[in-house]
Amino acid sequence: MSSWGNAVKISIFGESHGNGIGVVIDGLPSGEKLDMEKIYLQMGRRAPGKDKAATPRLEKDFPEILSGVLNDTTTGAPLCAVIKNTNTRSQDYGNLLTNPRPAHADFTGFVRYNGFNDIRGGGHFSGRLTAPLVFAGAVCRQILERRNIKIAAHISSIGDIQDQRFDGTAISNELIERLSTTVFGLIDQSAEAPMRELIENCRMNRDSIGGTIECAIVGVPVGVGSPMFYGIENVISSIIFGIPAVKGIEFGAGFDASKMRGSENNDEFYYDGDTVKTRTNHHGGILGGISSGMPIIFRTAIKPTPSISQEQKTVDLDTKSDSVLEIHGRHDPCIVVRAVPVVEAAAAVAIVNLLAEVQKL
Repeated sequence: MSSWGNAVKISIFGESHGNGIGVVIDGLPSGEKLDMEKIYLQMGRRAPGKDKAATPRLEKDFPEILSGVLNDTTTGAPLCAVIKNTNTRSQDYGNLLTNPRPAHADFTGFVRYNGFNDIRGGGHFSGRLTAPLVFAGAVCRQILERRNIKIAAHISSIGDIQDQRFDGTAISNELIERLSTTVFGLIDQSAEAPMRELIENCRMNRDSIGGTIECAIVGVPVGVGSPMFYGIENVISSIIFGIPAVKGIEFGAGFDASKMRGSENNDEFYYDGDTVKTRTNHHGGILGGISSGMPIIFRTAIKPTPSISQEQKTVDLDTKSDSVLEIHGRHDPCIVVRAVPVVEAAAAVAIVNLLAEVQKL
């Protein structure tokens, strides 16, 4: 299933080493002006080949819009965009159809699709498919910004090296602007040097490292979302888990709330003029699946890149015997850095859907 959404639906297509990848966005409001330079900025933050923390595969990730936009303005028809693949080395993947990579979808994809899955670069399972998701998110982000809703994420941790967390009650526009337009986004920029050192150490040792990403959504009006099965947590989680390498998500205090007493975890209400706010934000801006008006904050866990150059044990599906695999190709020593704009994009698509459900779009 490569489609997601109700009111605004996205459908992502293509493979990592096919002719191209892309997305169809259905249900966007008409008359929304798109700033293409802002879209290119978001695409560039995710694009490979621009940083030592990423794969050296160089792709421009230039989206070609085929429909749904006229004079840089949405028409209301389905918006289709295609991104060409221009720098592929499919020969690096020739031995993987019968020798699945540990922690990859090679084995499960082989069984699910009877051996017909495209193994080159991971095919439709590849993180390359997050490029059209970032495009969809960049479109939705502009629609949200006109409604005073802003989104920013940062690298919360790489391995055991931590960045400062968001202040759950007050996130400045300046911080949001800086984080949402930079490549190595951190609140405390002094954490960059040790994080980069750890990533480089893993790269030199033919290994990889994981981390976490924290995302904030500011300006969502009170009353968005529904209890039980269509709450904000449900909707955001379902699209976030469409990002390859995501292994977990938590909102507000998250798992730390399980260590608290009610007197510690409860966020007390107060009036700020005519607006109801909370003095703390352990609830992450969501109560009963519905927005409280406070910043919506969640953290996402990203696993280490599965493709490492070290020799690993696997199986040979042809001979039905144990085997040894050495992976070739170009891979990120740390996925986290390039995943930051992907998490922001997924959050933007989710919030657009939630707003449309309550006619606030």
